[in-house]
Amino acid sequence: MYNTMDFKDNILQIAERIEKQKDAIQTEEATKNAFIMPVIAAWGYDIFNPFEVVPEMDCDLTKKGDKIDYAIMKDGKTILLIECKHCNQKLSIHGTQLSKYYAASNARFGVLTNGIEYRFYADLDKLNIMDEKPFLVVNMLDMSDADIEQLKKFHKSYFDEAGILDTAQELKYSTEIKNILSNEFASPSQDLVRFFAKQVY
Repeated sequence: MYNTMDFKDNILQIAERIEKQKDAIQTEEATKNAFIMPVIAAWGYDIFNPFEVVPEMDCDLTKKGDKIDYAIMKDGKTILLIECKHCNQKLSIHGTQLSKYYAASNARFGVLTNGIEYRFYADLDKLNIMDEKPFLVVNMLDMSDADIEQLKKFHKSYFDEAGILDTAQELKYSTEIKNILSNEFASPSQDLVRFFAKQVY
């Protein structure tokens, strides 16, 4: 059986390597080779086995020759799409590309990554249509144990689509609530002020 500690150690080693190498990475290809392929391997997939990892998979709805960087397969089914960018690129400008590929595949999960930040998407609102916001964002240079636990769910030995979708739903709501709270604390709305004033008086 796969050892949980191995996964954590692997991921932390990759994070350490990213910290050391990030300034030397010149291209998107180099980002894939140095940072992203090791994570796919840490998830237990054989990056050289076309039944598990398909590079440049066709995700073409528009006949433009659109290809996703990596598709992760399990039992002949696409389970995860990974769209890669250069490690210096901001991910916020690239979401639409992944959503296009998402619609062309039956995967329930998509990842947009620059090798440092990983944004995980699902189709919770509408089947086969990628949600606008990621349900999980992990920064490899600033990972909590909880982040590592969430990453581990994508490991070949643990992958359970229904379980991850449940978690995604929970994370989506807790993220929304955290955002609302932090906005409220930054500039409280009248409702919040009234609520606290009521408690005080």
